[in-house]
Amino acid sequence: MKDTGPDYKKIYTDIIEEKFPDKMNNFRIMQKIETINTVIDIIALNRMIFGKQELLVESKNQKLRSYDQRSILNILEYQKKNKLNNTQTANYFRMSRNTLSKWKRIFKI
Repeated sequence: MKDTGPDYKKIYTDIIEEKFPDKMNNFRIMQKIETINTVIDIIALNRMIFGKQELLVESKNQKLRSYDQRSILNILEYQKKNKLNNTQTANYFRMSRNTLSKWKRIFKI
């Protein structure tokens, strides 16, 4: 049996139905739920549903994030495309500069 991971579509649909029924008619949110492919999509959807979190909460949640290879490559491609340095990219994605450096070494970018 293959481990398919969490059913994010069901999770986020339930959250919206129970806690944010007013956002059920928001086309952008519902479209984003239908097209969840990467960790980046999940982070963007969280921001759309819950809004921007306080800095303290954001830093505690950051420690629990994990990224798949596809998301890592998307982040590094974003950095390259927009000609950002590690600090700017880290601030944008709310992550450590050291993490970005490590990913660049691992993926030879």
